[in-house]
Amino acid sequence: MTGVQAQARSESFRRHLVDLLTEVCRIDTTPQADIALSAKAERQVFGIVLREFERCRLPQAHAQFVPVDPAIEQHPFFSRLYYTITPERPGGLSVRDCYRDRANLLLMVDGNESGEGAGQAINVHIDVVKPYIPPRVEAGKVFGRGACDDKGPLVVFLGALKLIGDHLRTTGRRLGRNLTGMIVIEEETGGNGSLSLALDSSLKERYQSLMVLECCSNRIYPGNRGALWYKVEAKDNARSLNLFEAAAFVIEELEKEGRAIKAESRHPLFPHRPVQTCHGVIGPFGEHPSRICGRVDFEVQVPATSNARLLIADILDSAVAEYIGLYGDKTKVLDAEGRPKVHHHYDLIDAPGGLLVQVYGATGHMGSILENDGAITKMATIVRALVHSRSAIESAAGGPMRLGLAGWQDPARLIMEGGQGFLPTHDLPQIMGRLRQAVLRGAEAYGRQAKLSGAVHPSECFTVTYDKLHNAAFAGDPESLDMRNAADAARVAGIRADDPVRGWDSSCDARIFACEYPGLPVLTSGPGLLAHAHGDQEQIEIDDMVKSAEFLAHFILKQTGTPE
Repeated sequence: MTGVQAQARSESFRRHLVDLLTEVCRIDTTPQADIALSAKAERQVFGIVLREFERCRLPQAHAQFVPVDPAIEQHPFFSRLYYTITPERPGGLSVRDCYRDRANLLLMVDGNESGEGAGQAINVHIDVVKPYIPPRVEAGKVFGRGACDDKGPLVVFLGALKLIGDHLRTTGRRLGRNLTGMIVIEEETGGNGSLSLALDSSLKERYQSLMVLECCSNRIYPGNRGALWYKVEAKDNARSLNLFEAAAFVIEELEKEGRAIKAESRHPLFPHRPVQTCHGVIGPFGEHPSRICGRVDFEVQVPATSNARLLIADILDSAVAEYIGLYGDKTKVLDAEGRPKVHHHYDLIDAPGGLLVQVYGATGHMGSILENDGAITKMATIVRALVHSRSAIESAAGGPMRLGLAGWQDPARLIMEGGQGFLPTHDLPQIMGRLRQAVLRGAEAYGRQAKLSGAVHPSECFTVTYDKLHNAAFAGDPESLDMRNAADAARVAGIRADDPVRGWDSSCDARIFACEYPGLPVLTSGPGLLAHAHGDQEQIEIDDMVKSAEFLAHFILKQTGTPE
């Protein structure tokens, strides 16, 4: 057993990783409209990173804060600063104002002068999605926001540096080639932090290979699927149609288009076709385009006679059965704690003016949509069933029926947000065009169903924009030297590395570097399950962190030409 292995497998190292992760997870790095709050939280995390980096006592090590370059605004991969928009600041902040007191952090270890200069880069992000969840340690796991996406991988990188530092001091060596750690901001909001570093040509001279750390189940991926976040805005100042009802038909067409894209997506790195359609936000429900929405409440405004209530309950049961036929019954699937993913699908509650329907799902990263349960998609299935049965319901109730989101303040305007995954078989403009057409088809389908004949056509009320994350898909070489080195390092660390090489089911900052530098080996790896990312029970196995830190130490030593 090498010195790296022995230290990595010690109880003290394990405790070190757990203590460090809980410390980092106590800091709320969710996006804030008040940029001063974001900057403060980022500085707190960076302070911990710098403290640990200094403790590693790596020879020829130095750290540097690098401001985000405002020139990124001109790049196609730039993500709009939507999170800075407030009622008092409807245009949001400018790029310069947003990043004035913020930066990425570089951790650099210079290699031997006799070795090749360009070496290995490691990229990991410190921001997380909302809502913030404080950390806790339980049953061999760390729970909390960022536990696996992406503060767990950050701690793994710091742990690997500790292992390497001790190894170099013991052997009296230096790294053979440069190591560059990129600790970046704003991955979850679109990748502007990494984009700034990717466009830095002077920094690029330090590395000839890049690994991005994410929640990859300790697998190694040479490619990522792409992701596009959509925003559908419906406006009808004349209030000639029910935007909420129309939205249910729009969601149906987006789902159909997603299935069509998936059917077309044949690629050797992605035979499992991880092409997901996620609806994250509708009106006041949901937190994030790529976080599966876990609950939606809507009102059925109708005279609630006993006959009408029984009929509506029957329609809801039939609609849920239709939904289960397509997406599965997650009340029959257990989560990591042994509880059903969804306790039950809906509640039907008597309410003033009619009935309240509460629809339940299971939250998580959009990449885990098959394992979890989208409340918005389920709700839309139910709403369409109610719209199709309007005549029967109104006959049983003896009065008109109107559907609306609970807490929906402006019936003349409705916002929906979500994401569509895709493979290297499709490019961003294709996906953008197809989603836009799907939205228009859905609006038109509602118009036909509702027999609308007013001056406003439903399709004229819906616009689609893509101002947030828009990540291209990419596929690297599954047989590169970097992949072979990574597989060797995984085996030494006790991680299974003999499965067929596949692309990752999600998207991350890796695609920025892969697209900006064709031919650059860009790998994605790290501990934690994608199914837990962005969820209410986000978590990471402590054992997986320990193995990942050891793997990363072995990999970095191999990639920098440093003997063990």
